Amino acid sequence: MVRAVVDVGSNSVLLLVSEYQSGIWVPILERSRVTGLGLGTKTSGLLSETGMQSTLETLAEYRQLSLDAGAPALRSGATMAVRMASNSVEFCERAAKQGTPIDVISGELEADLGFSAVGSDPLFARSNRLSIIDPGGHSTELVTSDRIGGTWNQRFRHSFAIGALGMREEFFPSERATPEMIMRTISYLDDVIGLCYLPNQSGAVVSLGATGTNLITIREHMLEWDSSRVHGQTLDYEEVSRATQWLMEMSDAERAAVPGIEPGRERSLHIGALILERFMFALRAESCVVSTRGWRHAFLELNPAIK
Repeated sequence: MVRAVVDVGSNSVLLLVSEYQSGIWVPILERSRVTGLGLGTKTSGLLSETGMQSTLETLAEYRQLSLDAGAPALRSGATMAVRMASNSVEFCERAAKQGTPIDVISGELEADLGFSAVGSDPLFARSNRLSIIDPGGHSTELVTSDRIGGTWNQRFRHSFAIGALGMREEFFPSERATPEMIMRTISYLDDVIGLCYLPNQSGAVVSLGATGTNLITIREHMLEWDSSRVHGQTLDYEEVSRATQWLMEMSDAERAAVPGIEPGRERSLHIGALILERFMFALRAESCVVSTRGWRHAFLELNPAIK
């Protein structure tokens, strides 16, 4: 059995094709492309024509790749940019018309699926408490759960309307961030997050999504994607803070030239790193483990009737 799912994010579109082998889903094909679907959406309330067209072309390409890999259908889920845009119905209709229909999933379900993808990972089989941070283009999900009797019980779950694309529009009018921009953003983030975990109460902290993975590929000077070299790596708080400051001082062109950055991330990675840092601060986390698994991995097994 082969299944294909796509995460239609606010900034990127990710394909996962997996085969069911010996009771587990084994990835056989993965792709990622920055399409900027949610660029400008925070201000305009709309998905831009450029973003929609790029995303639709990517979905059509992923559909063919999935068919070639043996997946009979492609299931796609869209997140915050599509949830908030007033023309999302038009976008979804165009996607359905070309044979790549999209489910719009809620922030709560996105958070639940993200945690499920991590909670079922053998890497964390010995963890009794986990917290996931999933920074995106227009939202960031945070979930903390305890393992009790073989199942996970949530202590906290929330999808925050905080994302790198939206914050760039609102807080960073220039490519190079000034100290004033950074301090204003930190104050805003800390106020919106509004949390202060006690030390050692967050359990193992796991970072999902492109922010953590790109910080690792940059650190390791990885010019070609290799999930096995990224998954399970650790970023400590001071390292994230230093990377944030370093990236903030650059122009988009300078960030784009950094070895290891994914093409298209130069407009948002520095802000994503700041978001990750502030969530780690709120959790009083000295470090986080980077996971290459995302909610799309749990989406594989989700009943199609559930949205």
